[in-house]
Amino acid sequence: MNQSQGYKMSFSTGGLFLNESLEIARMHIVGESWGETIQRACQEGATSLPKAASNQRTAREIANRLRMLSEEERDFLIETADRADQQALLWLATCRAYRFMRDFALEIIRERYLSYQLDLPRESFDQLFEAKAEWHDGLAAIKASTRLKLQQVAFRIMREAGIISDTNRIQTAILSNRLKTMIANQNPAELALFPGIPVDGG
Repeated sequence: MNQSQGYKMSFSTGGLFLNESLEIARMHIVGESWGETIQRACQEGATSLPKAASNQRTAREIANRLRMLSEEERDFLIETADRADQQALLWLATCRAYRFMRDFALEIIRERYLSYQLDLPRESFDQLFEAKAEWHDGLAAIKASTRLKLQQVAFRIMREAGIISDTNRIQTAILSNRLKTMIANQNPAELALFPGIPVDGG
């Protein structure tokens, strides 16, 4: 599910989209293409946005994340998960969909948490961005104004996912045992995306 190369940076709008994600996840029929789900979501106004173009872009963005979840994870998301687990699953989907967000979670958030530096300065986003841009032309070509927007949305996603507080302090993640087991069975290394969750082997 993870991208092996390149940085897709299309998360420059909205936030975690928790309620909208639940709506679209419930609309998705097993065996149906996500394109068909997006079309129905737009027709039925799942994202509650006024403009058709914005509606479609947001629905596509949400579907891009939801498709990163396994069928078991999506079922849990809409049928059983409490609010905290729903937030965690959508954070997991975001990190799977966007390599930059995954790198930020592992290289910045986790490292700061482990060294008891719980404040998360906005500059940390720019520092990682600049480091990655040295090796990836696609990032280097992004305008400063777009980078600022990406930074703002990234921090909004993290706040709405409960990864950081309203004052940008890293928070210890709270995952149910069922969700931890689900993630561990699929890819235990992904538990490292959640601050304070132990990962076997380190």
